[in-house]
Amino acid sequence: MQRIGFIVFPGFQVMGCAIMSVFEFANREMGKPIYDVRLLSETGGSVPASIGISVETEPFDETNFDTLIIGGNAVIKPSTPGLIKFLREALGRCRRVAATCKGAFMLAEAGLLDGRRATTHWNRARELRAMFPKVRVEEDRIFIADGPIWTSAGMTAGIDLALALIEKDLGADVARAVARNLVVYHRRAGGQSQFSALLELEPKSDRVQKALDHARRNLKSTLSVQELAEVAALSPRQFSRAFRAETGQSPAKAVEHLRVDSARVLMEQASHSLDTIAAETGFGDRERMRRAFLRTLGQSPQTIRRNSKVA
Repeated sequence: MQRIGFIVFPGFQVMGCAIMSVFEFANREMGKPIYDVRLLSETGGSVPASIGISVETEPFDETNFDTLIIGGNAVIKPSTPGLIKFLREALGRCRRVAATCKGAFMLAEAGLLDGRRATTHWNRARELRAMFPKVRVEEDRIFIADGPIWTSAGMTAGIDLALALIEKDLGADVARAVARNLVVYHRRAGGQSQFSALLELEPKSDRVQKALDHARRNLKSTLSVQELAEVAALSPRQFSRAFRAETGQSPAKAVEHLRVDSARVLMEQASHSLDTIAAETGFGDRERMRRAFLRTLGQSPQTIRRNSKVA
C-alpha cells in the first residue's frame, strides 16, 4: 500500500482537500486499498481551515511516505524551520514530493525547486519567480512533473495533479475511470488561463443554448448558420443577430472555438493522430485545425499536445 501524506496549515483552503477524493476513488476502482491517505501538520492535532472548520492531523515524525503533498494556503507565510527540515529530508525518504497552488512557495523555500520547472496559481506565479529566481516558473501550466517534484496550479488543478499521479502509478485507464466518477476531465489540455469554450459563451436564451448544444454534439457536420438557425427556430438573420448579442461573437467563431476546445481534449489520448482529431472535430484537415489553434490559442496543435503530456 502506498502511504500519501497531505500537509495542511492553519488557514488552509478546503478546496485543496478534494485531492484526497481522487485517491479514494482510485481505491474503489481497483477494488482494494492502494492508497492510505494521512492528514499531516507540524505539531499534529486540530488545524483550522480558512473557512473556519477544522481537521484532525498527525504530527511530523519518522514515518515514511511514498508521496508527500503540500496543500495550498489562503495566504503565503514564511515556512517554519520544522517544516523546511521536514521537506528537505522528505525528498530523500519519499518517492515523490508534490505541492498544489501556493504550496510551491514552501517547496521553493526549502530549495527543492532550484533549477526545476514548477507552476503555481496564475495570480501568484510572478511573485514566485521574483522571490525564487532559481525556479523555472511556467505560469500557464495546469501541473508540472520535474523528476520527483510535482507542482500544480491553484484550486481545482490539484485534482488534475492527483489524476496524473494515479495515471503514473496505475495507468491511464484507471485515471480515466476515476475522472469519470468525479465528473472531471481526465487531463485538461492547454493552460490554466484558458477556459471551456462553452463556459465563455454564456448564452442568455434557451434558443441560442439549444443551438450551441446541437453544435457541440455535431462538430463533424458543416454547422452552417442556416442549420443552427433552424435548430433555434429563427431565421438566419435573426439568429446571427441574437447570437452575437448574447455571446459577443459570431456563430462561425463560436463553432471554431468549440472545435478547438474539443480537439484539445482529444489530444490527451495518444492513440488519436492529429489527422483523426481534425476529422472528428470538423476541421477536415490538420492544416485548417492548425490555423484555428493559432488564431484561438496562439499555439499549434503539436505544441498543445507536447505541453499536455506529463514530463
